[in-house]
Amino acid sequence: MEKSESLKLLENEMISDESLPLRESNLVFGEGNPEAEVVFIGEAPGFHEDRLKRPFVGRGGQLLEKLINEIGWRRDQVYITNIVKRRPPENRDPLPEEIEAYRPYLTRQIEIINPKIIVALGRFAMNYFLPEAKITRDQGKVFDVGGRLVVPMFHPAAALRGNNAMAQFTETMKKLPSLLIPT
Repeated sequence: MEKSESLKLLENEMISDESLPLRESNLVFGEGNPEAEVVFIGEAPGFHEDRLKRPFVGRGGQLLEKLINEIGWRRDQVYITNIVKRRPPENRDPLPEEIEAYRPYLTRQIEIINPKIIVALGRFAMNYFLPEAKITRDQGKVFDVGGRLVVPMFHPAAALRGNNAMAQFTETMKKLPSLLIPT
């Protein structure tokens, strides 16, 4: 079975899984190249993502796409998703039980795509893979987690808020292509 078919079956399974939390909002499964070497993973959909059923389409998503383009990639060459696939009310942080409920689906999504690099956008996505990590300390570092490279980055929304986060976000993005070059 092709990866795109496997992803569609997984998405349909999630749609019909009535045990999943946050069912009052739309499923935002993820999008991009099922053969991608790089997967960007955020925490959960926001307002615009919920309405359009697409990940990272608000201001943070526009910044992410701009920087993806600046390093010579296109959005349709990578894969973009979230750890929680539906928007929490009032855009609150995802709860631990919500993250756990969606965990088996994200695990399977990653297994299907089989990327070389996972870019964890923000502390929730980072802590999903690196429970002891701190975003301010570990942003931009490269970790080997189960044979995949995991690169924590500030969430694009945090980079938009200013201070030093934008510079660090941009610098980390610039080093991603070099991680794909075989040594």
